[in-house]
Amino acid sequence: MLGGLRLALSWLTVLPVPHRADEPSPDRAAGSRVIAVTPVVGLLLGGAATATLWLALEAALLPALAGLIAVAALALATRGMHVDGLADTVDGLGCYGPPERALEVMRGGGVGPFGAAALLICLGGQALSLGALASDGFWWAVITAIAAGRVAAVLACRSGLSPATPTGFGALVAGTQRAPVCALWSVLLLAGSVFAVPDRWWQGPTAAAAALLLAVALTRHCARRFGGITGDVLGAAIEVTVTVTAVGFLLGG
Repeated sequence: MLGGLRLALSWLTVLPVPHRADEPSPDRAAGSRVIAVTPVVGLLLGGAATATLWLALEAALLPALAGLIAVAALALATRGMHVDGLADTVDGLGCYGPPERALEVMRGGGVGPFGAAALLICLGGQALSLGALASDGFWWAVITAIAAGRVAAVLACRSGLSPATPTGFGALVAGTQRAPVCALWSVLLLAGSVFAVPDRWWQGPTAAAAALLLAVALTRHCARRFGGITGDVLGAAIEVTVTVTAVGFLLGG
């Protein structure tokens, strides 16, 4: 697990994790280990986002601005990979033509109108909801929402989903996570989310479960549309799940 976590931090964050001289080239075995511990990376990122929110609020910034700073910090900490994946995935879903055409659009490098709208809605929703949760002192809810996105990445790599292309990140991780691993992380997330909304214990698990179900539906649809899973689809699943979970924690005031 420690080896997988070291690789996950190296692949998925900007942390300067040293590489061993005898470390083999990335393969599906390494990809499987990385995805299996991705929720741990989510917890670490959630802790960093919580600290950022606390500092911003202590500086008397508005909750919305504090949330925006935290979202920007998360994007920087992850090299913007998930944000880019969200935009590319939505652009691919919004285009006409066969899977090959959609994949070509996703590889284009630019952000189309569908992707731009998705970024505005998703990241704006994250900024407002995370800022509101922090303003109310729901710090565990912030960490849980960010970790939920990484549990969604595990589910996106579940057995039965194949990569859309023979190369790229999707080829390393698609279909590598067996049902027990997916179930374990899902149960741990639902159990931890009991404490996300202290005065309504049931709301946290309900919101987290709804977000995971949406992520499963999204990845299944993308697999049909693109002929498999890509790294961009994982990024989209992460960002959408974080947003839906955080907003779900706020429902009802």
